[in-house]
Amino acid sequence: MKHFLKLSDFGKHEFDHIIERTTVLKKRFKQYIPYQPLTDRMLAMVFEKSSTRTRVSFEAGIYQLGGQAIHLDAQSTQLGRAEPIEDTARVISRMVDLVMIRTYEQDKVERFAAHSRVPVINGLTNEFHPCQVLADVFTFIEHRGSITGKTVAWVGDANNMSYTWLEAARIFGFTLNVATPAGYAMEESRVAESDRAHLKTFTDPMAAASGAHLVTTDVWTSMGYEAETETRKKAFADFIVDTEMMDSAAKDALFMHCLPAHRGEEVTEEVLEGSQSVVWEEAENRLHVQKALMEYLLLGKIDS
Repeated sequence: MKHFLKLSDFGKHEFDHIIERTTVLKKRFKQYIPYQPLTDRMLAMVFEKSSTRTRVSFEAGIYQLGGQAIHLDAQSTQLGRAEPIEDTARVISRMVDLVMIRTYEQDKVERFAAHSRVPVINGLTNEFHPCQVLADVFTFIEHRGSITGKTVAWVGDANNMSYTWLEAARIFGFTLNVATPAGYAMEESRVAESDRAHLKTFTDPMAAASGAHLVTTDVWTSMGYEAETETRKKAFADFIVDTEMMDSAAKDALFMHCLPAHRGEEVTEEVLEGSQSVVWEEAENRLHVQKALMEYLLLGKIDS
């Protein structure tokens, strides 16, 4: 039994298979070809952090594969009444086939997985967002081919997305340029020696984006840090992804954003809605990547 709690839980050969299966499943979806290998399988979706895209993509995905989903949150379950996460894991995993958790601390999903009898997927934590970055990598491959040897520019906060992009850089073999304001840089303790060959850090976002094949960003204030909003707006004022920044990137560079986006803050309307933006395909691809992921976790490798 495998869990998907961060990208480094899987090897490159496993991601190659999942990306191949994503292509197949997306094609079937577009052609209205039914494919339901997970009939009678049950997915428990545990939300301590709410999300539009995560809920819709997982719930629609398991239904399309023939299974069903149960939505759980802290307000309507014992999760909000101080039940130990280990106890919750022992109970829920006896009743379902797969669990997706979207929560705060990575430690929480790690503890849940350690006591679960079924595979666990990290739908987001403060530290990592593996499903989103896997969808982003797939989106790049879908539009531009292999991401190996390319340069990805991350502009903004050193958050769960940037750390997951760093894992992706090591696994898929590309360079990650990370541009952050002073005081918001990546923590040295979270950058492994094996990551350093793939990481370049900048305080100038234009320098980070120069020649990049993909420019990507996120909101300046992640969920749980709302008290810092005004301070962050001042610190990140020069980190808006605009047309000038995209013009400094490679000629065929793509723009991505995990959404929701704050137009006029981390990205301009022109870039978000522009010809280089693939944010809507990126959002849709969460559905297809996660279907391939659930298929793999429950059934193993499937011949295409």
